[in-house]
Amino acid sequence: MADLQTLSVTVNGQSHCCSVQPRQHLVDFVRNDLGLKGSHLGCEHGVCGACTVEVDGKIVRGCLTLAVQTQGCKVRTIEGLSEDGDVRDLQDAFVRHNALQCGFCTPGMVMAAKELLETKPNATRAEVREWMSGNYCRCTGYHAIVDAVCDTLAQRAQKGVTA
Repeated sequence: MADLQTLSVTVNGQSHCCSVQPRQHLVDFVRNDLGLKGSHLGCEHGVCGACTVEVDGKIVRGCLTLAVQTQGCKVRTIEGLSEDGDVRDLQDAFVRHNALQCGFCTPGMVMAAKELLETKPNATRAEVREWMSGNYCRCTGYHAIVDAVCDTLAQRAQKGVTA
């Protein structure tokens, strides 16, 4: 058994200092050690995107990122994103467009869409579809998800909001 390592990390604005296994994945740390169950563990190969979280403002796959790699970092999960209200308009659009069928992929989709909204505020529908294709959804066929993201982009542009 590997020696435990000390991890000091800020998750959703709260500082944590914990002992973790060196090979423990970030998604397992936030789910099992911190009790934040919004990020899901799907494929464990970085393909499905259900484990998507932010590390220092950039989305990462929580199943491919080791918890110890986030030493000194700021991690934000879907719970933190929702609490901050940064994506309330996007969440509302997901509801309006019925873009959340079973809900398993939804946290990862929202995390990915949030980064798109911030980095490509003038994204076309094709660019939205391409961006969101990195997250797997078995239920919606992506049409409703793309509609929700495009709707949010249009509303933000109309209001002059860029992030």
